[in-house]
Parts: sequence; structure tokens; C-alpha cells
Amino acid sequence: LVSNNVNLQNCVPATVMYSAIKATSLGLPLDNNLGFAYVLPYNNTKKGVIEAQFQLGYKGFIQLAMRSGQFQTINATDVRDGEIKKVDRLTGEIDFEWIDKDRDSKSIIGYVAFFRLSNGFTKSHYMTIQELEKHGQKYSKSYATQFSNWKNMFEAMATKTVIKLLLSKYAPLSIEMQEAVKFDQSVIRDENEFQYIDNDKTIDIDAISEEEE
Repeated sequence: LVSNNVNLQNCVPATVMYSAIKATSLGLPLDNNLGFAYVLPYNNTKKGVIEAQFQLGYKGFIQLAMRSGQFQTINATDVRDGEIKKVDRLTGEIDFEWIDKDRDSKSIIGYVAFFRLSNGFTKSHYMTIQELEKHGQKYSKSYATQFSNWKNMFEAMATKTVIKLLLSKYAPLSIEMQEAVKFDQSVIRDENEFQYIDNDKTIDIDAISEEEE
């Protein structure tokens, strides 16, 4: 992984190592071509060092969900102009009428994620393009830069966002899923500390354990 990326070679070694360990513990390969998990260089200007950030791709979240054995299906798709027919504000349910003919000619207005559990329970989560852009601006410091994944891979980031929020809010989370949600987009500095670099929040593992107890 490091030998093929000059920027990772300049990262604090421990942050690369702990990101790789976390990916291994989740059983997700660090292969950019597969899109399950990534280790990305992050310039920590406050500390004057480059650190490695652990990130899951949307395929990683789908993989962990299906592995749990509780999901019959899970998917996400873009939503085109004219495909939303009705929104029930009480239940949150949305009626979609999918366009088949010349669908690509219609503009994308949002993204939706959906799952069905083995017990029959279903849930979806929809976000407009504007809501996704606002989410990216709020939670990604690099949003406005030319290197931002939100700029270069908007579809992948939007898909990941609706899937992650859907799962974290409504799905039964396995231990692996809880770990994935917890460590996604963080710099892992040692066994007891990680930081969400996009909002400068440093987390102490022992403090989390005490709060949960």
C-alpha cells in the first residue's frame, strides 16, 4: 500500500499501521480498485505532520451489512428529476416512480439508500443534492479543495453518505458495523486514541468505554 503512494510514505508510520490494522480487523482489503476501504494522507497543519486517515467506501458498508446475515438486500441509487411522486412526512416514506426511457437525460436531484432485513423490516433514507453538498461542507475540511473526494468522486461519496446514515440510524449494527461507523474518517494514532480530523474531535477509547458503561 505504502510503496505505491509517495504521500503515504510521508505519513506518521503509526497512523498508517493502525489504519491497516483496523481494515484487517474488519476483513476489508485495502485495494483502491475494490473500493472497500482506503488509507488516505491528511496534512495536519496544526501538528505540522502528515497523518493517515482511515476511510470506508460505500462497498465496505454494504459488505459488512450483508456479512451480518440480518440483511436480505441493501442498495443505493441516484434519483432523477420526476421520479419522486409522493412524500409522507409522518412516516418518512417516499413513493418513487422510476424512469426507464432516456433516464440519463434527466438531472440527478438526490440519492437514496434502502435495506430489507431478513425479518421483513424495510427502511430507506433519501437526501437531496443540496443536503448532500451541505453535509460534505460541514463534515469535510477538504470539501472546497481540488483534492476533495466530494469534488472528484461525488457519486461515491453521496452513495456512501446515504448508506452510512441509513445503517447508523435504523439498522441492527453488528460489532463490525459499530466499529466501522466509529472509526470511519478518523486518524487512528494508537490503540487508545483516534481523531475525527474533519471536525477536530479527539476520542479516547477508554473514555468511550466508561461512558457506555
